Amino acid sequence: MSDLVLRQASNQISATKLGAVPVQSFFDEATFTVSYVVHDPATGHAVIIDSVLDYDPASGRTSFASADAIIAYVRAEGLTVDWLLETHAHADHLSAAPYLQGQLGGQLAIGAEIVIVQNTFGKLFNAGTEFARDGSDFDKLFKDGDQFQIGTLPAMALHVPGHTPADLAYVIGDAVFCGDTLFMPDYGTARADFPGGDARQLYRSIRRLLSLPETARVFLCHDYKAPGRDSYAWETTIGAERAGNVHVHEGVSEDTFVMLREARDATLAMPRLILPSVQVNMRGGRLPPPEDNGIRYLKIPLDTV
Repeated sequence: MSDLVLRQASNQISATKLGAVPVQSFFDEATFTVSYVVHDPATGHAVIIDSVLDYDPASGRTSFASADAIIAYVRAEGLTVDWLLETHAHADHLSAAPYLQGQLGGQLAIGAEIVIVQNTFGKLFNAGTEFARDGSDFDKLFKDGDQFQIGTLPAMALHVPGHTPADLAYVIGDAVFCGDTLFMPDYGTARADFPGGDARQLYRSIRRLLSLPETARVFLCHDYKAPGRDSYAWETTIGAERAGNVHVHEGVSEDTFVMLREARDATLAMPRLILPSVQVNMRGGRLPPPEDNGIRYLKIPLDTV
């Protein structure tokens, strides 16, 4: 993880001259997920981050209300979608990126280490040879420090593994979209017990993010309402995380964090939608191909996870 990459990200945040980058959030209470539309006010070019496909596990039905709300906003604002960004292969909701791409265009992107996730879960789900494990379900695989544009807005991908091997944070203007790496200061940090997760690596990724300017706005992928808090929240700052994150504020050592994180993870149940989510999201949000009867099926491996 290059210091040069961090300096470039810090300079980008500090040099944003247009004021706060416009960010529209969409909260899905069923999965506690926040999706975002970020746009360049000078050109109307936009990105969509971490979209949600509605899925009812009892009936096996998918629907598009959450994605359609994003489409309605994009069209009402007259925006042009350049990118559909995933911070990682989510284990708690299905991505709606292919549906949004069909309606709005744009390139689908994720971190280059998604190939590790694809190989791990391709084996778990016994995916056939039709499932390529080379990242080709995505249009772009970002590496640490890769820079791109959203109209005139500068954007950068930061590799922040630990929750999964492939997690990315996106720095867009003065805003940081950190995926599951961090939660609100009163809730803490992501779990690190999924295949390929690592609490020590997570700590180092978080410290990396916390070295960004304290004024940077931080937008989270989830909120679960910490005890004592009545409302959901998903925007904070690097300064607030440094000062008050209950797991990893300034002064918390790596060894202390790892002990806390691993002890907490040992008490957590698996996410309700992990099995459908991962086998869809490892394919870039595409559902498994239909079988010879024309029906698509999700697999539930028994006595493994």
